[in-house]
Amino acid sequence: MHSSFVSGFTEFVPLSFIAAEAPMYKESLVPGIAASMPDEEVLRMYAVSRLMLHPWIANIQASWVKQGPRLAQRCLQAGANDFGGTLMNESISTSAGAPHGQFLHPAATYRTLRSFEQEPAEAEPSWIHDRFGSYGQLIASQEFRFRDRHEGCR
Repeated sequence: MHSSFVSGFTEFVPLSFIAAEAPMYKESLVPGIAASMPDEEVLRMYAVSRLMLHPWIANIQASWVKQGPRLAQRCLQAGANDFGGTLMNESISTSAGAPHGQFLHPAATYRTLRSFEQEPAEAEPSWIHDRFGSYGQLIASQEFRFRDRHEGCR
């Protein structure tokens, strides 16, 4: 019997440890922890993941938020087939010290395959605009930015 329902894991996302602001690194809580992962090690993880997980997990995502756009693009050559993390305001990695994650314009990573003369009937659901406003308003808002609730308590 054939089923179109997909179960189990559909994607593997290897995420590099961001140590710059992590307490376990800054306060030397874990001996021997590295400040960053060499690019060669990151690429090796993607290549080995592709070889070991095929055919059970078909998708391997490279996160530009963790690795930066250039290294994430290189990961696509090493075994990844998904360029992920296109976020407007990422706070987990950036609060840990990652220099990436505060918006990557699609034109910086994707190329236009087809242009349409007119906009689709509904470009985005109205609830998105009602809740968040325009994109400019969203990224200017402090409401959705990371705030360290423990700041000043240490």
